Amino acid sequence: MGIFNRKDNAETTAPAAAAAVSPDLAALTGEYTIDPAHSTIGFVARHAMVTNVKGKFLDFSGALHLDGSDPSASTASLDIKMESIDTGSADRDGHLKSADFFKIEEFPTMTFRSTKAEALGGDDYRITGDLEILGTTRPITIDLEFNGAAKDPFGNERVGFEGKAEILRSEWGLTWNAALETGGVLVSDKIKLNFDISAIRNA
Repeated sequence: MGIFNRKDNAETTAPAAAAAVSPDLAALTGEYTIDPAHSTIGFVARHAMVTNVKGKFLDFSGALHLDGSDPSASTASLDIKMESIDTGSADRDGHLKSADFFKIEEFPTMTFRSTKAEALGGDDYRITGDLEILGTTRPITIDLEFNGAAKDPFGNERVGFEGKAEILRSEWGLTWNAALETGGVLVSDKIKLNFDISAIRNA
């Protein structure tokens, strides 16, 4: 998950293969803390076979180690409080927190710990890691796009990226469903995960 500054000057543009070892990567090497106030961890599920329901988590924390000299040595971790799930419907959120789904009293936290990072060329990266839900740990792969690096008005050095992944919730024991009279089920097994992350370099 190595990340590097964008170059707007065409004269400094390098081929994708060279970008992975660009000296500019070294400037971003360090430890970062995810800023939840400017980040979003969301999900999308198909509802009743005809529409999408979007949700997000409001309470989470995370850390990044970026290695500009060796992007494959970069790491990421996330801890997400399941109590903070928000789909815009109090009744639906209550059901998701219940024993039918996340059992938040028994399993209050969902976690991600990276195991592998890859530079794919250009602004594209891929990170693989272990996602734990309901006490079950399984691997997932997240495709990332680097959004840039900047110093904000408060002097914080930030990096940002967007990520996406798809999982089958049944693989983590999330199997509740209801059959539809017209065929199909109420909630899709496939869930799309979306990440919009801003992280601040540690002092």
